[in-house]
Amino acid sequence: MSFVLASGSASRRAILQNAGLVFDTDPADVDEDALKHGHDGDLSALALRLAEAKALAVSARRPGELVIGADQVLDFQGRLFDKAKSVREAEERLKMLRGQVHWLKGGIAAARDGVIVWRHACESRMAMRDFSDDFLAGYMLAAGEILTKGVGAYAYEGLGAQLFDSVEGDFYAVLGLPLLPVLTMLREQGAVSR
Repeated sequence: MSFVLASGSASRRAILQNAGLVFDTDPADVDEDALKHGHDGDLSALALRLAEAKALAVSARRPGELVIGADQVLDFQGRLFDKAKSVREAEERLKMLRGQVHWLKGGIAAARDGVIVWRHACESRMAMRDFSDDFLAGYMLAAGEILTKGVGAYAYEGLGAQLFDSVEGDFYAVLGLPLLPVLTMLREQGAVSR
């Protein structure tokens, strides 16, 4: 029994591997910019649409297999933010979010034979502390390029936890894949043992 993860995300892969799951990875190639450009302002719905598009794209080339697509967007004051393209941009993002609350909105979907068979949306409220410039400089030096791998420009599973006063939401969802709902779905779909 196995399934396919339609993502190249090291974080999502690690979550599933650490849970002892057997799966293939087959990153989806979808035009995320087109989907983001055409969104109606509902960023939770956008995250779900992106996840569905990824699951469906890979499902088209993997007949009979269960395919999981996932995506996450950062919502700060109603604005959508993508992954930082550079460490410098990541630093500017962290300065902008410092002392503020933002939301990570995630979508995950499973498809089989070109049909969505399951979907799940999640939100995490992220209250970033008002850290000092000295702390930020040390953090940037220690974290480096990993800050360009996620929409928040932080590595929450490690040093990034020090950026926050409080977080409301599923730990795994913050990392990009809400594990417990996914495990339930995998059991229901017969992809893992009940």
